Amino acid sequence: MIETKTLSLSEIEDISFRALTAVGTCESNARPLAVATAATEADGVASHGLAYIPIYCEHVTCGKVDGQATPVVSTPRPGVVTVDAATGFAHAAIDAGFDALIPMAKSQGIAALAIHNSYNCGVLGYHTHRLAKAGLLGLGFTNAPASIAPSGGATPVVGTNPFSIAAPGADGPAVLIDQSASTIAKSEVMKHAREGKPIPVGWALDADGNPTTDPNVGLKGSMAPSGGYKGVGVALLTEIMAAAMTGATLGIDASPFSGTAGGPPKTGQFFMAIDPGATSAGAFAQRMEALVGAVKAQDGAHLPGDGRGAARKRAAAEGVAVNVATLEKIEAIIG
Repeated sequence: MIETKTLSLSEIEDISFRALTAVGTCESNARPLAVATAATEADGVASHGLAYIPIYCEHVTCGKVDGQATPVVSTPRPGVVTVDAATGFAHAAIDAGFDALIPMAKSQGIAALAIHNSYNCGVLGYHTHRLAKAGLLGLGFTNAPASIAPSGGATPVVGTNPFSIAAPGADGPAVLIDQSASTIAKSEVMKHAREGKPIPVGWALDADGNPTTDPNVGLKGSMAPSGGYKGVGVALLTEIMAAAMTGATLGIDASPFSGTAGGPPKTGQFFMAIDPGATSAGAFAQRMEALVGAVKAQDGAHLPGDGRGAARKRAAAEGVAVNVATLEKIEAIIG
């Protein structure tokens, strides 16, 4: 039985911020990550929430992330924003990029943001959600260290490589799609390994490409692609968008997002923001209402993002139950 303690979202943000600054992260880098951590816990994605704070802190200490980095923003072409994350946290780089991307997309109808020399951006849908809240259709891609083998192979060449689409609605995203190219996010396998729990068949493969229920064996092998070869295709698409299109490091050359070996991973993120009013002749809201309505009309049917939205409302009112062992690790860092 895992012991938990209920914290408010502001308490989650505060303890995250204090841990990050305790290891030398500047406030301008710590705050966006702390805010995102609280939002991630609110959405019920615990594997990417407070559980990652000790890892982030370890990576600042060992140099995989520069906690004092200053993102460098450029606009090389009309409609294009680029950010050199300077081996710092992705969240601060994305914040800096969005400050230019959002008004650019609203002015021109469409704009792109390419980020390189970056790091794990956490839950990708957290970022596209922000674009949808601004009234824009948001698309996002982020690559990761290689953990998925190609079809017919057993050696990883691409990461779990999530993509996300957030479509704006009347009060936030009408639809939020956020999924990795693997059957399950690698962080979930890591979480099971930390807790000594077996994983379901179909989550990961051993070094020979065979299914395994041992998370540690899976972490040494490869993640199972979602939908077989189709999942590999999604991972390759994301690799092209988040690494090749941004000039970031390919997953085959990136250091792990866990452990202290290898230096900064220097991965990338790519976002597109589109003003629906520029492309839909005023029909976007009506079309989305009809599409969402067709799903909601079916008993038991739900849309991607519905679960997170419901969890977010509960968390705002009731707080979030968090793992006490994780809290103790974070409190030890704060001292």
